[in-house]
Amino acid sequence: MALLVISLGLLLDQWLGEPKRYHPLVGFGNFANQVEQRFNRDQELSTAFFLGLTATFILIVPLSLAGYLISSELGPYSWIFSILVVYSAVGFKSLIEHSERVYNALPKKVFNAIPKNATELASEKNLDQARYAVSLMVSRNTEKMSQAEITSASIESSLENGCDSTFAVLFWFLIGGVPMVICYRLTNTLDAMWGYRTKRFEFFGKSAAKLDDVLNYIPARITALFYAICGNSRQALDCWRTQARSLASPNGGPVMTSGAGSLNIRLGGPASYQGERLDKPFFGTDITPQVGDIARTNKLLGLTLLTWLAAIALVTAIHTTFYR
Repeated sequence: MALLVISLGLLLDQWLGEPKRYHPLVGFGNFANQVEQRFNRDQELSTAFFLGLTATFILIVPLSLAGYLISSELGPYSWIFSILVVYSAVGFKSLIEHSERVYNALPKKVFNAIPKNATELASEKNLDQARYAVSLMVSRNTEKMSQAEITSASIESSLENGCDSTFAVLFWFLIGGVPMVICYRLTNTLDAMWGYRTKRFEFFGKSAAKLDDVLNYIPARITALFYAICGNSRQALDCWRTQARSLASPNGGPVMTSGAGSLNIRLGGPASYQGERLDKPFFGTDITPQVGDIARTNKLLGLTLLTWLAAIALVTAIHTTFYR
């Protein structure tokens, strides 16, 4: 039944995509903003952390419990509710669409730095469109990004969010059903909203960020393994082993280094966040990513998803055969 629910949830995602106006996570985000404004009023370390922990509890626990109670009350029809929850939590189609907008906007030919003719002027206009498209995917400053930086940022975001928006959702549904999917997705959303090391969120958002780290620990490493399986396996595993710890994120590190190695490209490097230039490390191989690598990344994500489904089907078949 789990495989059927997951498959139908993914099919709904491919058919309908994310709801444009009434997505549950958008409503949750609006509510979370109101809670944050009410609770986040003290920047003293211990008080801010306690208030952030309380706000996180208020936002996550009741909704996760409600998911459990609804599933229980529906009885034999709970699978319908499960499909809708999986569909609402998964963002695979949206992830692909965002990167495709970047790919379609980027010039496919490199021109001189200073435009000299109408063709190059059009190329610069496309580059501005690509900067805007990638700004919807990443939190870094994109206004002055070069074509190479746009390409790299888009690929990094796709690899990392492949875990957050899809593979971790499937993992937690298999482990804990609807309540754990809700718990994970809400935690991930709060981390995206509050998990910044700024004066306002340094301590208030720490509990949401740490809970997200815990919930993503196993899914991230499974995702990294499947990225390796679906691409240049030896290179992916080597990059994961030698480079993951150099990245700031304990879960993004394995996912992105494995993905970069699987694609045989170099990602990372210095980037600007809120006007501050950070010397982030490069990772992957020595090959600079090209525009076409965005499409290759989407193919890797699609193949990884199919491999996940095949693995779930295999495990389900083995379980059914030996544990009737």
